Amino acid sequence: MPQLRVVVVTYHSGEVLGPFMDSLAKATSRPYEVVIVDNSPMMDAGTTAAAGRPGARLLRTGRNLGYGTAANRGAVNAGTPWLVVANADIAFMPGSLDELLDASDRWPGAGAFGPAITNPGGVLYPSARDLPSLGRGIGHALLGWCWPTNPWTTAYRREHTVPVETTAGWLSGSCQVLRRQAFEAVDGFDETYFMFMEDVDLGRRLGLAGWQLVYVPTAVVEHLGGHSTKRTSRRMVIAHHRSMLRYLSRQYAAPRYLPLRVLLGLGLGLRLLVALVLATDSAGARATRSADVLPRGRRA
Repeated sequence: MPQLRVVVVTYHSGEVLGPFMDSLAKATSRPYEVVIVDNSPMMDAGTTAAAGRPGARLLRTGRNLGYGTAANRGAVNAGTPWLVVANADIAFMPGSLDELLDASDRWPGAGAFGPAITNPGGVLYPSARDLPSLGRGIGHALLGWCWPTNPWTTAYRREHTVPVETTAGWLSGSCQVLRRQAFEAVDGFDETYFMFMEDVDLGRRLGLAGWQLVYVPTAVVEHLGGHSTKRTSRRMVIAHHRSMLRYLSRQYAAPRYLPLRVLLGLGLGLRLLVALVLATDSAGARATRSADVLPRGRRA
């Protein structure tokens, strides 16, 4: 019986889905099943070929539901104790999923485990962060573009320490292993987020429900980055800012915070205009650390 259900969300991702499946086969020795949730309006040959592999099943949504909603659809009726939610443009390093699952023995109270994520060129993506506070969030949003190593961004992204296995406020949704019991206990991803911040929100709700989130830097995956969003980058920048406003507004939902919500809306609106004019990364701060800082995995 499968121990893992791998839910991979795709959008015109046929050219990267084959390599994803190839790397997945080397990532774990445990039996697994794959659900490909295709948000594309039309099938492509690569997705068709991947769906025909043993243990794979294709779920077509008929339209772009967004990342979190599609992941929820792929997790429905899972009978496995573990869920892997990942982008299609992920390449698993050999043994990486086994490394994450081994960590569950050390962290029995954890509901989610995240790997170290590298970008092409050997850059370490900050995939495990604290939940955004108002002060750090403002500093990161305002200064990240022009000064990516500013103190607020560095503190938020935990870039002042050597990567070690530890708890985090949230883990990148591009690849994480979730205890199915925990995922179902919080009703999965919040489907009001189309793209972006759904992983932050999930981390917050898992924490409120008493589950830990654990970063395991000895498990490594490579993220090509932006494959399914590069065709609609302007739309994604708008979606990112909309999601940030939704997340922050919910943290300050009481009537007394109305002036703050107005200021947040104005500030994010100005930030959006700058992002659209500069056509830059909506996240606001590029990754700057080398993957050489990562510890060597036990399976390396």
